[in-house]
Amino acid sequence: MATPGKVGVVFVSHSARIADGLVDLARQMAPTAALIAAGGTDDGRIGTSFDLVSSGIAEADSGEGVAVLCDLGSAILTAETALDFLDDETRARVRIADAPLVEGGVAAAVSAEAGDDLQQVVAAAESAGGGAAAEAANVSGAPEPREGGTAASAYSRVVTLINADGLHARPAAELVKLATTFPQKVTVNGTDAKSLLAIMSLGLTKGATVELLSEDPNGREAVDAIAALAESGFGEG
Repeated sequence: MATPGKVGVVFVSHSARIADGLVDLARQMAPTAALIAAGGTDDGRIGTSFDLVSSGIAEADSGEGVAVLCDLGSAILTAETALDFLDDETRARVRIADAPLVEGGVAAAVSAEAGDDLQQVVAAAESAGGGAAAEAANVSGAPEPREGGTAASAYSRVVTLINADGLHARPAAELVKLATTFPQKVTVNGTDAKSLLAIMSLGLTKGATVELLSEDPNGREAVDAIAALAESGFGEG
């Protein structure tokens, strides 16, 4: 069902189980966004269905746009055919993301949950297609040393993760959603706090030391809010 004011996300897979499972996974991080599975054929076989994709787009569309994620090449062809049959107004607000289904789908779902527009949701999905997230994280996940110290206008906090599983998917998504509510840039051990995949790639576990930093002179509130979230255990007790 479409969520008013939010971009919808449709998962197109050759397998109904994969599409349904991905919705279940993404729902843990995006509980209110419209996440629609369009997997398999009309009669439950392996393949894709024009009707399922078309109805999925219609179901996900609240008027804010729909991002479509696909697994294999023929799924993209099915999605493109479905777009061809949309009216011009609807087609203009539907985009097929060039992104891996799982990683891109999760990133798109979190972005949609945060209230991002269609362009931002698609960009979040497509950021999963390269190595940027892995390059953003250092091997140990420890804070990167900064030569010359921190600029006078910068503000940082160091916290220790207390939740049992560290920055796994759900708390990482909570951190990213909070970070996106602030215009200032904040980094987590040198990684952009607004990038879900980059944060998860840090592999931060319980007891890990986390440096939250903003070099923006107005970033203190954002850093303190994220620090408070981490110190609370991300609501996991």
